[in-house]
Amino acid sequence: MNNTTLKQIANQLGISITTVSKSLKGYSDVSEKTKNAVIELANQLNYTPNSFAVNLRTKESKTIGLIIPTLVHDFFSNVIQGILEEAEKRDYLVIILQSNEKFEFEKKQIDLLLNKRVDGILMSLSNETGEFEHLKTILSHNTPLVLFDKIAKLVNCSKVTINDRKAAYDAVSYLIKKGYKKIAHFRGSYLPQNSIDRFLGYKKALEDNNIIYDSSLVYVCDNNMDFENGYENAKKVVNEHPEIDAIFAVTDLVAVGIIKYLNEVGIAIPTQIAVLGFSNWFMSSVISPKLSTIDQPGFKIGRKSASILFDEINLKKNNLPIVFQSIELATSIIERQST
Repeated sequence: MNNTTLKQIANQLGISITTVSKSLKGYSDVSEKTKNAVIELANQLNYTPNSFAVNLRTKESKTIGLIIPTLVHDFFSNVIQGILEEAEKRDYLVIILQSNEKFEFEKKQIDLLLNKRVDGILMSLSNETGEFEHLKTILSHNTPLVLFDKIAKLVNCSKVTINDRKAAYDAVSYLIKKGYKKIAHFRGSYLPQNSIDRFLGYKKALEDNNIIYDSSLVYVCDNNMDFENGYENAKKVVNEHPEIDAIFAVTDLVAVGIIKYLNEVGIAIPTQIAVLGFSNWFMSSVISPKLSTIDQPGFKIGRKSASILFDEINLKKNNLPIVFQSIELATSIIERQST
């Protein structure tokens, strides 16, 4: 079934296309009788406006793009909720894409969004992303871009993050104050900035508390940073370093894998080995023992990122200068049974 056009409505009613268009938009210079006739016929024919044509005329699509690395993380679910809340206030739709932690997917998705003529793009980078020409392409199209969580420091755009280095520093300092001295770290892969910063915070906390950094206590998770990484690395560290008394994990999902293995082999948590995660996902409070973690405010990150993007879209629309922002939201330690 073909889409109904303004021309078809005009031909059936014997009026001009301009009159049909004005009637559908409620212009006052069209009689009520004509308006009603146009609206009635348009409803009968299931007429819907050509959004592409509307976009060309108004120079806005009323859509934004969102690219996230994965949907399974509780953190990103909260981010999405914050973004959708802001978008709904402004009558915007959000196209949500998942890069699946793959750089090549991320590049293709940017091309897709630019071809769709979205009004702006929100992104958290994949764990494989180590070069940023595709991000500069967004900016060269004069499309507003806001990065959040996993960002590129070298790209000149607005960013919303937490202080990952300070959060990790506080986490490890907390463990040391609790009496733990032999602390392993299950870190993320080498590319994401937040993985780098959490590792640096871990290392700095050891140094500031006169604990010698031991690189053999650092275990690298793959790009997924998932449950299996935590489980397998816990098995390794217990065999290779039975003297450890705590593990700081790069995410809660990794920490849950650690707890699963320790429970299976009868290692008491936290009396033999304490476990501290990062993000404060829902699962953290329902596993046994309940997981101590860093509270990462996903909803607030999403809401703030979207708010900045919409401000930049509006500034662009009104030909006003855009001043890029770098927003850093606070974190806190949630103490539970695992420490």
